[in-house]
Amino acid sequence: MNVSVMAPSGMVVTPHHLATQTAILILRQGGTAVEAMVAAAATIAVVYPHMNSIGGDGFWLILPPSGDPIAIEACGPAGSLANLDLYAGLRKIPTRGPKSALTVAGTVGGWEEALKYITEKGYNRMPLSYLLGDAIRYAEHGFPISSSQSNTNLEFAKKLGNFSQEFKDVFYPGGRVLETGDILKQQALAYTLKELANNGLDSFYRGNTANLIADDMATIGMPITKQDLTNYYAERRQPLRLQHSHGELLNLPPPTQGILSLSILGMLDELHVDGKNEGHFIHSAVEATKQAFKMRDEYITDPKYMKVTPESLLSHKNIFEMASRINFERASADAKGDGPGDTIWMGIMDSYGFSVSFIQSVFHEYGSGVVLPKTGILWQNRGVSFNLQEGSLRSLVPGKKPFHTLNPAAALLNDGRVMVYGTRGGDGQPQTQAAIFHRYVVQGINLQRSIYLPRWAYGPLTLDPTNILRLENRFDPVTVDYLKARGHKIEIIPEFSEMMGQAGALVKHPDGMIEGGWDVRSNGFAAGY
Repeated sequence: MNVSVMAPSGMVVTPHHLATQTAILILRQGGTAVEAMVAAAATIAVVYPHMNSIGGDGFWLILPPSGDPIAIEACGPAGSLANLDLYAGLRKIPTRGPKSALTVAGTVGGWEEALKYITEKGYNRMPLSYLLGDAIRYAEHGFPISSSQSNTNLEFAKKLGNFSQEFKDVFYPGGRVLETGDILKQQALAYTLKELANNGLDSFYRGNTANLIADDMATIGMPITKQDLTNYYAERRQPLRLQHSHGELLNLPPPTQGILSLSILGMLDELHVDGKNEGHFIHSAVEATKQAFKMRDEYITDPKYMKVTPESLLSHKNIFEMASRINFERASADAKGDGPGDTIWMGIMDSYGFSVSFIQSVFHEYGSGVVLPKTGILWQNRGVSFNLQEGSLRSLVPGKKPFHTLNPAAALLNDGRVMVYGTRGGDGQPQTQAAIFHRYVVQGINLQRSIYLPRWAYGPLTLDPTNILRLENRFDPVTVDYLKARGHKIEIIPEFSEMMGQAGALVKHPDGMIEGGWDVRSNGFAAGY
């Protein structure tokens, strides 16, 4: 696993092999990376349902062949009925059930906005029926479930109390715990995807599909209304940019934690961390992560509610001040992670010159655990990122967007290489991004090996709130001892653990060749043509 794959015309990396193949099909038929991403996003929403769905949110980072990169923010706000009174008597928003399904799903709106963008660029769009064809087929006729989904099914089998009956009927048919290779069909979802293909993606919010969704939400008791759907549109945003000694780094603005991913790499650059000593590299990255966590908890939320600009948080002055607080000899103990998050990251590059870094998610595994009966849509629980403390940074307010861990990354390197990269994993996302970018760009390690090498993550990567440093068991004992000597509380976890995310990366070289790296922790691969 030390050699990347290479191709001259196009390349795809996803965490599920069927999504990779869907995207390659679209590219081979002359589609752009944007169209291929919509198709892959639809497929993976069907075949990796514990990680994402059309009832979730998504974020796009698109680098065109000319002109400025753009971001698409496809995350929905809290429903108009999601106020503090609804949760009176509760200390926090429930993790599962109708009251956890409190935000509008933005994913499909993001697909529509991305396709509008590619049309504006002068490209003829492929028919939706073609882009959604694989997803419809897998939903209607079934697919063999992945080892990742099987592991999740087994984990949740004895704690389904707050999951809807429709959820159990779909994902635990007849009470069975589906195992790797078992066939899963989602007939209602197949019908919904056909409706979207025939009537347009906009019908999810302003059409017959929207009516069905709204009816179910009212019946189930979700705090989202038909009007909330009607009012929703994905938004184009300017990506955040950070100058690094090796080039320009790009990521998503708030409400995502893209600022964290950029600032960690900025601090490592400021401190001239070269990675020659693995222990020193990891210690520095973990301490930079802690500084970034503190910044996140103090400032980052829906940008309409922020008191500072994202750009000020990425200023050289702020990066320098955070870096100056890092002690190379001692681990700090005053920063806490935010918790886990399950999602998918995918990257695509095409022969036209488009590069896309993309994330789609339902937040926790299987999201809210609510499947809408009429449409078969599994709804996210992203709204549990809110709290119930009136006036706080992330307090629940109808129409407010929740904080997002999601942040697809890209880089324009000084030598002409273009890179897109990312991972799933909540608090682990900015840390894994830092590991991959630093190993590949700064340390000069092969792209595939940069992803394959053992990883670490600080914070509560499960619902257990303990803040510790987790290391895969493949690290050299010298590295582990180095970190212990500096006061890190360490837990050694099994090799290739999904807890460390499911990462990927693509690089377009100046000669036009495209290189891809994929993660053995996933059920996918990188492929090109």
